[in-house]
Amino acid sequence: MGNGINKILPDLYLGNMRDARDPELLAQHNITHILSVHDTAAPVLEGVTYLCISASDHSKQNLTQYFRDSIVFIHESRLKGEGCLVHCVAGVSRSVTLVVAYIMTVTDCGWVEALAAVRSARPCAGPNLGFLRQLEEFENTQLAELPHPCLQTSDAVSRTFFFWPKRAREPERYRAWWKEKYGQKSFKDDEEIQRLLAQKSSDGRVSVVSGSMADHLKAPLPSSLDF
Repeated sequence: MGNGINKILPDLYLGNMRDARDPELLAQHNITHILSVHDTAAPVLEGVTYLCISASDHSKQNLTQYFRDSIVFIHESRLKGEGCLVHCVAGVSRSVTLVVAYIMTVTDCGWVEALAAVRSARPCAGPNLGFLRQLEEFENTQLAELPHPCLQTSDAVSRTFFFWPKRAREPERYRAWWKEKYGQKSFKDDEEIQRLLAQKSSDGRVSVVSGSMADHLKAPLPSSLDF
C-alpha cells in the first residue's frame, strides 16, 4: 500500500489510507488537513479538517472536476502554516493526480515535470493513463491565460468536511483565476520542485521522464483512449 507518507512541498504530503488514520504520524508532521480521494472517502479523525472526494481509480473517472477545490483546500492549509495530507488508498494514482494538478497551478511546471518531481519524493507515484490524459488536457487548455478570468467563490475550506458527488463541472482557466485570487506566488515552490528534480537526477533513479519515456509522455496521449 504505497510506501508511507512523503513530503512533496513544505506542508504538503502524500500518503495512503493507513497514514491518514494515524494520529501520531499526523501530529508529527503538523498535519491538520486531509484531502481524502477514494470510493468511500469519509472523515475519520476528530479535530481534522477534511475534503472528501468520492472517486474511483479508473481511467473513465473524471478527476478534473475536482481540481479547483482540491487546489484551494491544499493552498489554504499551507497559507496557515498547517500540513495537508493528500491520500487515496495506496497513495499512487488518484491522490498523486491531485497533487500534480496543484503543482502545475502554483508553479510554472507542466504535467510531465510536476509528476517527475512528485516521483522524486514518492517513487511509487503512478497515475493511471486516464488521469495522465486529464493532466495533459489540464495543461493544454485550462492553464492558459485569460484576459478576463471568470471568478467564482467556493466554501471548500470553510467547513470541517463535506462530500463531493460524482458530477461534472464547467471547465475553468485555473492559472488566470489563481493569480486573481492569490496574486503573486505565496511560496518558493518553483525552487522546491527544481530541488526535487535535481535530487532525482543525482540519485541516479530511473525517471518517469527520462530518455524515450520523456518523448512518449510529452507526445499527445492516445486519442483512442476510451473515456
